Amino acid sequence: MKIDTTTYKEINRPMYIIEEARLRNNLRIISNVAKRADVEIILAFKAYALWKTFPIFREYISSTTASSLSEARLAFDKFGSKAHTFSPAYTDYEIEEIAACSSHLTFNSLTQYERLHETARKQNPEISFGLRINPEYSEIETDIYNPCAPGTRFGVSADKLPKQLPEEIDGFHCHCHCENGSDVFVRTLAHIEEIFAGWFKQIKWINFGGGHLMTRKDYDIELLVNTLREFHNRYPWLKVIMEPGSAFGWQTGPLVAQVVDVVEDKGIKTAILNVSFSCHMPDCLEMPYHPAVRGAQTIEEDIDYSVPYIYRLGANSCLSGDFMSAWQFDHELQIGENIVFEDMNHYTTVKTTMFNGISHPTLAMVRENTNELEILREYSPKDYIERMD
Repeated sequence: MKIDTTTYKEINRPMYIIEEARLRNNLRIISNVAKRADVEIILAFKAYALWKTFPIFREYISSTTASSLSEARLAFDKFGSKAHTFSPAYTDYEIEEIAACSSHLTFNSLTQYERLHETARKQNPEISFGLRINPEYSEIETDIYNPCAPGTRFGVSADKLPKQLPEEIDGFHCHCHCENGSDVFVRTLAHIEEIFAGWFKQIKWINFGGGHLMTRKDYDIELLVNTLREFHNRYPWLKVIMEPGSAFGWQTGPLVAQVVDVVEDKGIKTAILNVSFSCHMPDCLEMPYHPAVRGAQTIEEDIDYSVPYIYRLGANSCLSGDFMSAWQFDHELQIGENIVFEDMNHYTTVKTTMFNGISHPTLAMVRENTNELEILREYSPKDYIERMD
């Protein structure tokens, strides 16, 4: 079935849609940055894990990053290569299998390293160990996403590092960005170097984590490339790794939903949809942020519901707060019409739940050039029931 990607009028059920052309454009940008800056850029599953699209990714990148046994298995079994793995705390009962599926294993603390590195080494003699560091600096404004906030559970601060690192530590891993620009990376890098450069001669690689939104239109790629080249000049022995998540899936397609009913109370009109913010767009409520809706204007302040065509959008769930306000359309919403939530492929499909047993949106891809719709995965009540089996 051919799809009109302007209206998605052919679709009448909830669906996350990947547009292959947009995905490939992001991958080309990222691949070009990696080549020009002589760094390795890898896919972070915590933001994007639609494994049926991995054959496309393999044309541009060769590695991924995992944060759990399940993600490490996904890398090994579906992407076809061992993962760069980090977890805040590995468990005794999973460490061997995680190590078997990992090329790099970063420990969150020195105690985790001391307890588990020998077991991991026996399982995988070729594995490279790293240590997560805490730069104690971040420009992330939303605390729920800030790994460097006071009291953080992530990483080792400089005052807790020994002058001589453990012999088998090959690298540092730091993560302190969230959809930031390269100007933020420049400032953060200066801070990292000032505090941790004294240890750089003892390591072979450094992973600057995720949050580098290099596929956003206003991102200064030249600044990033030049900054990384200059870093190489200062520390030519260090391999540089970056693991953005959002950058790969950024603006690659929407979540298409439908209006099921329109209700009104105290003058407030709510269009009830067949999707859920809590279940299918959780970051909207967690951050919070208003997602863009195609053909509608977001109204964030001084909402006047007496103005024509202003609606809340509400979920088909039993959670009272599972709604957002407000959007103004250019017409009266009709039952059955599509509501298109823009940019819903990063940090959405990986975070969905089946709370209330609400029908889970289908996963689909619109193929490049042909605009043919390919269904990647459909869900049924059986999926909900088997989660509790």
